Amino acid sequence: MTQGVEGPLLRDLTRDYMAEVTEFLSPYEAAREATLVIEHLTGFTRTQQSTRGGEAFDGPVERFQEIVTARRARQPLAQILGTARFRDRPFRVTPDVLCPRADTETLIDLALATPFETFLDLGTGPGTIALTLLAECPGTTGVATDISEAALRVARQNAEDLGVASRVRFHQSDWVADVTGRFDLIVSNPPYIDAETYGSLPPEITTWEPKIALTPGGDGLAAYRVLAQAAPRHLAPGGRLLVEIGHDQGGPVSALFRAAGLEDVAIHSDLSRKDRVVLGNARPHAP
Repeated sequence: MTQGVEGPLLRDLTRDYMAEVTEFLSPYEAAREATLVIEHLTGFTRTQQSTRGGEAFDGPVERFQEIVTARRARQPLAQILGTARFRDRPFRVTPDVLCPRADTETLIDLALATPFETFLDLGTGPGTIALTLLAECPGTTGVATDISEAALRVARQNAEDLGVASRVRFHQSDWVADVTGRFDLIVSNPPYIDAETYGSLPPEITTWEPKIALTPGGDGLAAYRVLAQAAPRHLAPGGRLLVEIGHDQGGPVSALFRAAGLEDVAIHSDLSRKDRVVLGNARPHAP
């Protein structure tokens, strides 16, 4: 590491970080993470980093070393830094919640495609879906639930940070067990990884993220069975249910929606052309 007058050069920190993580990350991912680490340490954007790499780092080198050590232990970078960006908004992240993922943008876009006033987010985690909807639809209100009180604490703090806390109510609930009322929109990114697939995932997921938020075990469809049956009781007439799915679950989840009486059931793909969301509508006159 080249030492400047005041400390190592920023470009050398970038190079050193990439060298430490390339055994388990692609060069693209290693470079992307290095940019996030330098931004965390200095506040410099990616563009600023490209022009200021020859400057000396005047912050605590110990913090950089702590980040590298934690990342080599395969802890997700978002947990190490304590935050992740989703649709250009910062979300606090801890080991009690899933890190926000770009895959979820497909669900957000579909939710925003039709006007709504009230929504229910089931299994909110850090509040990724609920708080994004509130931030992008100022006239809406929502209820967000999670079975984990620790996850709800993170979501409440994110709501405060994003300035939407006055328009959301948080409840600890096992899916809809403690939910009352009807909503224009129900959204969920439930645990859907089947037991066999979960066992083959990298340690960033299996060691560090909450298993309860990732897999219900078995065939991965347990949450969808609950959500499909419960939705007609909690959707307003003509309301919509949108759930994120695994790429091979469109058929089974669609069948569950139709069996529950939902109409206009459709599978929607993400930008990679993988099935990502199933949507169903309540009948115009709810039961």
